[in-house]
Parts: sequence; C-alpha cells; structure tokens
Amino acid sequence: MDAASGLVLVVEDERAIADLERLYLSRAGFGVEVVAGGDAAMAVIRARRPVAVVLDVGIPGVDGIELCRRLRAEDDWTPVIFVTARDDEIERLVALELGGDDYLTKPFSPRELVTRLKVVLRRAHGVPTRHEVRLGTLVLDQDTRMAALDGRELALTATEFDLLLHLIRSPGRVFTREQLLSSVWGHADYASGRTVDVHIAQLRSKLGPLSGIRTVRGVGYAIDPPSPQRSDAETRAGASR
Repeated sequence: MDAASGLVLVVEDERAIADLERLYLSRAGFGVEVVAGGDAAMAVIRARRPVAVVLDVGIPGVDGIELCRRLRAEDDWTPVIFVTARDDEIERLVALELGGDDYLTKPFSPRELVTRLKVVLRRAHGVPTRHEVRLGTLVLDQDTRMAALDGRELALTATEFDLLLHLIRSPGRVFTREQLLSSVWGHADYASGRTVDVHIAQLRSKLGPLSGIRTVRGVGYAIDPPSPQRSDAETRAGASR
C-alpha cells in the first residue's frame, strides 16, 4: 500500500481547522472524510474502515480520548494521531497510553500533520521484507506486522511494533530517547522524550516481567538477549517441582 492513499477520517469540530486538514491531506493523495463528533466518528470507522484517524481530543459528545479507548477495547488498531489545543503533558501521556500513535498540539503546520501521518502509515503497513526478527521466544514478522511471545500473539500498535523491532535488531545496545524518536517516530523533538517512556512502559506491560527491556538511567533504553544462565536455572527449577 502506498503511504499516501486510502481514506483518512478527520474528527474535528472547528470548521476552519478541518477544512485546512482536508485540503492538505487531499493534496497528499488521501481520501478525506470529516466529522465533528465522537459518535459520528465511531460510525464512520466501523462502516468505512479508514487507514488512519486524525482525532481532536476536545470534540463534542464522546471525546477523543474515550473514542480511542473504545477502539482499542474492540481490538481496533487503526492508527490514531491526536490533535489538541492544550499543551497538557498528562493528557498527552494518557492519549499515548491508550494506544495513540502520535500527538500534535495546535497550532501546528498542516504539512507536519501530513508528514507525521505518512510516517505512522509506513509503520502500520510496513514494507515487505520476507523475514522474521527473533530474540529468544519473541518473534516479530515484518511481512504481516505480527508479534508473538512464547507463541502468544501480542496486540501492538504500529508505533509499539516499530519501537520493539528497533530495539531487538540491536540486542544489548543502548539507545537514547532522541535516537529512538528520530529512528521510530521520524522526528527528534527533545520535548517529546516522555513519549518514548510511555511506549516503553506499554511494551513492558504487554511483554510481561521477562521483557528484557532495560532502562539505563540518564541515557535511554536497551533490550537484552535472554540469559542462558537464567534459562538453565529455570529449567532445573521446573524439573525439581
């Protein structure tokens, strides 16, 4: 799939902003549908299956945060880019924790929105690579964008998948937050360093206690390969029970 194609749903109740987003997204080759409220947005998502949603947080009725929560609860991982008029770190972190893929604060450049959207879609759909990446019992299939741990499928957002993939391609290597922002998100905005922290926390939660993701204080994150010593000890313990 070409990144600049498919239907994008814009959920925005400010007409001037919605018109501007429609104009720039259309110029970039996307089909665009605009709705003003959360209930209408949910209906369009279910009926038309857009490739992505540009979602204002402060929409009437069901707000953007709740809309995203409902989508993820239904196991719908359509990429979501949040936009808001408030530069509120708590709100931004909550939005990302609920499965948002990116976040923009108004006023923003419509060109930046298009760029961010293309990056998110590249992450979501990927480029076929005909191989899997493995680290212990963790398997990431780059063709299908599926992840599994111990044979159990993991429900990852596009951003979580790419962040995990970036880490396991270089096991043991420590990446700074800025390096991860640049490589995974496509932009190295120091103010967004907490974005990395939130996604790391989400990965740890989904992978469980043996995730292998290590925090290097004052630097960043790494993922460690499984320890043979630990595995042998676990095997002996299991045999003695």
